Amino acid sequence: MNSWLTAAALGAAALTLTAADALTGPARAQAPAVQLPAHVDDFQLTDQTRFAQRLYYYAYAPAIVLMSETSGSPVSEAAAAKLETLAASFRPKGVVFLGLDSSLPDNREAVAAAAAKQHLTVPILMDEQQLVGEGLGVQREGEVYVIDPKSWTIAYHGPVSQADQAIAAVIAGKPPEVARAAVAEGRPIAFPARTKAAEFANISYARDVAPILQDKCVSCHIKGGIGPFAMTSYEVVKGFSPMIRETIRTRRMPPYYADPHIGAFKNDQGLTSEQTKTLVHWIEAGSPRGSGPDPLTANAGKTAPEWPVALGKPDVIIDLPAFQVPASGLVEYQNPVVDNPFKQDVWLHAVAIKPGDRRVLHHVVSNTVSDPNHPADIPGGSVGSYTPGAQPQIMADGSGAPVPAGGKLHFQMHYTTMGRETTDRTQVGFYLLKAPPEFIKRSVVIGNFNLTIPAGAQHHTEVAYLTFPADAWLYTLYPHAHYRGSHVELKARTPDGKETLLLSLPKYDFNWQRDYDPVKPILVKAGTKLIATWVYDNSAHNLANPDPKRTVTWGEQTPDEMMYFRLNYRWADERVGHVRGDLQQKLQASGLIGALDTNVDGVVEPSELRGRMGEMLKARFAALDANHDGVLDAAELQAAMPRGRMARRQAETPDL
Repeated sequence: MNSWLTAAALGAAALTLTAADALTGPARAQAPAVQLPAHVDDFQLTDQTRFAQRLYYYAYAPAIVLMSETSGSPVSEAAAAKLETLAASFRPKGVVFLGLDSSLPDNREAVAAAAAKQHLTVPILMDEQQLVGEGLGVQREGEVYVIDPKSWTIAYHGPVSQADQAIAAVIAGKPPEVARAAVAEGRPIAFPARTKAAEFANISYARDVAPILQDKCVSCHIKGGIGPFAMTSYEVVKGFSPMIRETIRTRRMPPYYADPHIGAFKNDQGLTSEQTKTLVHWIEAGSPRGSGPDPLTANAGKTAPEWPVALGKPDVIIDLPAFQVPASGLVEYQNPVVDNPFKQDVWLHAVAIKPGDRRVLHHVVSNTVSDPNHPADIPGGSVGSYTPGAQPQIMADGSGAPVPAGGKLHFQMHYTTMGRETTDRTQVGFYLLKAPPEFIKRSVVIGNFNLTIPAGAQHHTEVAYLTFPADAWLYTLYPHAHYRGSHVELKARTPDGKETLLLSLPKYDFNWQRDYDPVKPILVKAGTKLIATWVYDNSAHNLANPDPKRTVTWGEQTPDEMMYFRLNYRWADERVGHVRGDLQQKLQASGLIGALDTNVDGVVEPSELRGRMGEMLKARFAALDANHDGVLDAAELQAAMPRGRMARRQAETPDL
């Protein structure tokens, strides 16, 4: 029997604390009994600084201390101050401290402002759907939970005033002298779902649950799909329901990770708040079948489509050369070059890359290679890319991706091994526009080839930016890093200093990468900086880390790392008949100072120079500082770059 069902069914007295224990008077008579769980299940929530916090990530800690809070309450403020004092004492011993805000009226911005005003260092997790607070039995602000990660049990529950003895006991491997104490102060936190808990058994599988799964999950969980099982019946779903609950609570599924409070995107595959609560409450009620037909049985005879259903069969399909991937070891990048199938200029509406073996194909990027004997009449560039979890690339309305006639198509193929040999036969499908579009789809990458991540660093930040020389419309945002990437954001800073967040991934997952296409194109005004911020976890606590003892620099192989953020856009002043290659060159040139200027003030100070390029520039700093102001501006940096190298940089395909 599952732990969340066991606790509810057994109601073990030793783990029970009712609301009546903590309340008096009229509130005492109305309060429902609430239990502490026998086992603390894993979860992931975003804190007030937009970072994801997953409970079981901290399995290495000797103890985890979590306290319920509400925003703007004097009781919570006083308790938070006491929690900070505890954190100062016990953090050096490895104890992790977290706040939990399950109060529905609270919002992240207000919580962040209040925490900053009080100079709090303890992250406050926003439990917006109240599922974590419900599961922990939270009733009011100021409840402290001391969790023992060795058993994932609650060693202590009570006020912050008695938590120190419990923390010390758990560190010492002993039971606390006081394991349960009433929390008498603070205002109650309303959990509306608790009064409806008896109704969860009436959630309809046929009407409420199956339609969510069909809409959000079945496209992968179908025969031949990338999901580990096919959702073809109630019986299958019920059998996997504990895993479904765990992946929803930890935000691993569905694999869509954009912060729902920042931006709106066309390809949003995430669950809504109501869908999340419906699925979790239904599973916690025992996954009842109920009445009505089973909508998922219609999937039993279906297989994953060969090409995207919304696009159909491509107009042109090319086969990339087969490649035999060995069982183990690092595989050098493969760079097949094939004949361009187009004998006249074409414009792409969409590109879909179909991996021959998804288990080993890490990524594909591409570019056109012009025929030196026949200069192109239209720009060249990328002809599609693929990463794990990627969807087909569809150009925005009115735009197209140009492919000049003749020449070659170059593909860069990155493979990873899986323990046995396999042969990959990847195909690329092109969907063509019947006539030239009005606009040209452009691409560029915000990146930092100079990144350096210290060995063991748990929270290392890298910043880079591009400055747009003219107005542009932004169509696609695509962040990419390797296994150490843990968090990424993109913001726009206009010349007047105003900043707007465009995308935030509280938790980046290397295994699931995708384009984020704004519902409405985003206008980027001339002079605006688009700033990408990546956070890396190079510690041993990152279980996907290839080598936490290594100082990591830029590299193409997976054990190396990348700081990469691709943008698809169009210039407001560019048309198919009015090509603005000059704007593209200026934008790409701004990437040099954007990669070095870590504090984004428009100049590079000696203290900002790191890595190999930084050491070279330091050695020549005095000579490069033409105006002797102690910093390097964009023009001085451009003068430091060899002309041939800059020409190559500007000619490179944006996807590379």
